[in-house]
Amino acid sequence: MNLVDRPSPNFNDRPADKPVSILLLHYTGMKTAAAALERLCDPAAGVSAHYTVDEDGTVYVHVAEDKRAWHAGVSYWAGETDINGISVGVEIVNPGHEFGYRLFPNRQLDAVADLCLGILGRHAIPPHRVLGHSDVAPGRRQDPGELFPWQDFAARGVGLWPGPSSAPEPPDILTLQRQLRDVGYDCPESGIADAATAEIVSAFQRHFRPGQIDGIADAETAGCAAALLQRIPTK
Repeated sequence: MNLVDRPSPNFNDRPADKPVSILLLHYTGMKTAAAALERLCDPAAGVSAHYTVDEDGTVYVHVAEDKRAWHAGVSYWAGETDINGISVGVEIVNPGHEFGYRLFPNRQLDAVADLCLGILGRHAIPPHRVLGHSDVAPGRRQDPGELFPWQDFAARGVGLWPGPSSAPEPPDILTLQRQLRDVGYDCPESGIADAATAEIVSAFQRHFRPGQIDGIADAETAGCAAALLQRIPTK
């Protein structure tokens, strides 16, 4: 793995009482890698990540893993709101949905996988807490997006995939809301298929059912959520 130091001044100390427990993947969402790197290292921008992986597989190191990089923004997962404080953030160079979202090159994906495996070896991050930015900030972010190969990464040991699922009937909306909340999403438990629920469902689909991202709480989505919960250890 080709590591290049590109330090960012945009970091601070992690909370002393909480270990790193999330690996958070992003895409850069900018027209070029150069523009993304400049922004991530610009003190005026106030954003950063621990790493950026270019399309040729080069890994830029911005912030030490024992420091709190500023990549998640307003976010939530399983009761936590300071996602920056408990996560390692990896940016993946891709123009994103705004500037021409495209497939991630194999060389880049291999580098991301190797980097992630190293991070997971250094921190006690369980597979179900390898997440995308869209998972912790649904409705606000779409990255790394539906073209990111989550299933393949789970097979490599990075993340969790629900596996086969079956749900022959459309779900009770309250049951699905509770399932998504149990997974970790900030999902309302209203029993109503409202706009907030649709945002969460879309985020879940983008990660775990990327073939159809419509925010509709259908039987397949419910089956995926149930199958995923079966693979997440209970406390």
